[in-house]
Amino acid sequence: MEQRLRNLVAGGESMLVEFKGEAGRPLSDNELVEAVVCLANRDHGDEGWLLVGVEDDGTISGARPRHGSSTDPDRVVALIANRTRPSLSVRAFLVDLDGRSVLAVEVPRARIAVGTADGRYIRRVMLGTGEPGCLPMTPADILSRQSAIGQEDMSARVIEGTTWEDLAPSEIARLRETIRRYRGDSALVELSDLDFAKALGMVDANGEPRHLTVTGLLLAGREEAIQKHLPTSEIAFQVLSGIDLELNEFFRQPLVRVLEEVLVYFRARNREREVMAGMFRVGIPDYSERAFREGVINALVHRDYSRQGAVHIQWYEDRIEISNPGGFPEGVHLGNLLVTPPRPRNPRLADAFKRLGLVERTARGIDTIFWEQVRNGRPAPDYGRSTPTDVVLVLPGGEANLEFVGFLMEQQNRDGRPLGLDELLVLNRVFLERRIETRVAAQLVQKPEAEARGVLERLVERGLLEPRGEKKGRLYHLSAAVYTGIGQKAAYARVRGIKPEQQRQKVLQYAKKHGRITRREAAEICQISDFQATRLLRDLAKDGQITLHGKGRAAFYTPASH
Repeated sequence: MEQRLRNLVAGGESMLVEFKGEAGRPLSDNELVEAVVCLANRDHGDEGWLLVGVEDDGTISGARPRHGSSTDPDRVVALIANRTRPSLSVRAFLVDLDGRSVLAVEVPRARIAVGTADGRYIRRVMLGTGEPGCLPMTPADILSRQSAIGQEDMSARVIEGTTWEDLAPSEIARLRETIRRYRGDSALVELSDLDFAKALGMVDANGEPRHLTVTGLLLAGREEAIQKHLPTSEIAFQVLSGIDLELNEFFRQPLVRVLEEVLVYFRARNREREVMAGMFRVGIPDYSERAFREGVINALVHRDYSRQGAVHIQWYEDRIEISNPGGFPEGVHLGNLLVTPPRPRNPRLADAFKRLGLVERTARGIDTIFWEQVRNGRPAPDYGRSTPTDVVLVLPGGEANLEFVGFLMEQQNRDGRPLGLDELLVLNRVFLERRIETRVAAQLVQKPEAEARGVLERLVERGLLEPRGEKKGRLYHLSAAVYTGIGQKAAYARVRGIKPEQQRQKVLQYAKKHGRITRREAAEICQISDFQATRLLRDLAKDGQITLHGKGRAAFYTPASH
């Protein structure tokens, strides 16, 4: 524990660590409890620490005795449990650092908002100064937190002050037409307006409607009612050329109507080139409309409607960015987007979109975004710019990989069935980088290496990939048949690699010329994996051809002196 605390102190204050010095005056019980509550109400991180007796600059001043001549960690734990609502369970330790006692309180992240016994709610945030701090939690903040972890459905909330008259008949008619156009739940079409609204969860009513729900206002509310009762519902469509803003349209109408208008803008700008791809003449759009539509719908359905800010659709010269307020729901992160079960932030709104036919019943719209983007010869979608408070989807544009598109067309025509998403992602990467390891494939498809290996071997069975090497050093590259099909026979010879004895000679020549060689350099010049390069270098060192210096990532080899 002592070394752990020293590391925390050395790392300074952060979203997960708070220092409370007592050099000036002792920390009161109320201040102690509020500091714990603040840390508990953080957006991420499984383990938080309050260190009493450490000043803001990291100086260890020591914690003063609490409730007597010494500090009892068990009494601190009981104090916090008794003065928080709901009761918060923490762990406390009294640790000696440089002859001074530090009270360390381990604070778990609260699944629901925690307050002090007297009703004070505060949360851990990053302040405008770039430093962590505590701010009061508003009712909207509490609702947003509950929504993110699936314990509150914002879209099902009843909006006081709304009536049936706040729904626009023309928008209900639009919803019926949407069902017909997208083959939604046809049983809804013949219902009366009231029963139609009830079935979609738009009103709070057993008999006559009393108030609208958030879903009702978002789907068919009058524009003035939306602006009055749900001003956070706003969508922006912007076109940027460098730093210039060519188009800047904001929409505050019902969501289905906005989606239709956004698609009109999209189609007006989305060019399609008809090109020869292999033996086929195909149309290659700048962006897949289906992927774009799914991205926009995801932003509308999953945004946090308790937060200020608009859903932004920004069209740049080389990409489209779609962002929405509200980070990923609890349990969703960049490493499991393709495999995690659907966790809609707004379940009632998501269900309404399914019944309208706007999203798939499987709720796997993200699969569609990836599949459409890659099959059109573009790089995979990127969510890497997302933050704890916003989800950002980037659809890369630029020149399409026509070789890949033609290959897919010919393969589907020959086999009579399209490739699955996992296979498509792997092949796209191989087309771009010429080879792939099982480890990289596993990262791409977001599955264990055993499953990724199964994907690779299926592609081998279909004659699309060829393996090279054994066990951890096994690499996969496009097959000879594929290279022949795309007219690159010479490329196959290059990617197939060089023989072991040639690899040894290349490494020795490089080491003699440059005086040293690393594992990464050996892998690059021999076109082999890091594992194979390590084995090759070790064999040369064992034979006395080269000499190892250093360890781990700092290791390198020099020519052996004779």
